Amino acid sequence: MLSKTSRLLTYLCAALYGILGTLLFLFPEQLAPVFAWKVTGFMTITIGGWCLGNAWLAYIAARRWDWQRVYTQLIYLWLFGIGELLVLFFFRDKLKLEHPIAWLYFITLIVNTLAAFIGIFDYLRIRPSNQLIGTGLTKAQSMFAVAFVIFVGFLGLYGLTAQIGASGTNAGIFPEVMSLFTLRSFGVFYFSLALATIPYFWDRSLNSILSHAFAAYGLIVFITVAAFIYIGLFNFSERPGGLAYFGAYLVVGIPLLFVFYKYGTGK
Repeated sequence: MLSKTSRLLTYLCAALYGILGTLLFLFPEQLAPVFAWKVTGFMTITIGGWCLGNAWLAYIAARRWDWQRVYTQLIYLWLFGIGELLVLFFFRDKLKLEHPIAWLYFITLIVNTLAAFIGIFDYLRIRPSNQLIGTGLTKAQSMFAVAFVIFVGFLGLYGLTAQIGASGTNAGIFPEVMSLFTLRSFGVFYFSLALATIPYFWDRSLNSILSHAFAAYGLIVFITVAAFIYIGLFNFSERPGGLAYFGAYLVVGIPLLFVFYKYGTGK
């Protein structure tokens, strides 16, 4: 497995994302005006949901710390940190770092990126084994991974490339109009999720994908809760695309509970 330094940095990411996410999730209206860029309360609580989900994922990965079971979780975390830090760089003219919450977001991404570079260096140095252990995925189970990558990858690519005014950016799915800064941040989040799941095209380990799903489940829970808290922003009759926003998380989240009950969490 990777070095103790890499593991400690992953635990540190869990702590920083936990603190940041808790603040953004509990005080979205108060912190939205002083965040790192122009966002609304709903955008703030959603970003808080990402952070709390990242905290859970990083904690599970660091606690289990078995490469074959957690490597895709680490790939997601590394891609997320590097990608979101690049978004801040490309939109640095709109970046606001006057308030401690903005600095906390910035510092958390720096630590996340440091963990990514050290983790990648460790991997290239140690080359941990990724040999299949235990039960393998069936073809039907593998198809779910493929469908997930295609759907979430499309959302990520769209968020990374679409321009303001394109379909879905004007409150068609997400109930508020996003700035290009916010749209790119959302794009990085979804694209990182998709890329981290690609190894399951050839990795047939059931325990590995169960561990990944369990670690990523916090993202589903917190983002869905955030949407229910701000459900008044959704107008499903005039903008039915909002149903897709809820549906995407519920369609994945609810069946996974039955999967965990039947097969466990990959521990």
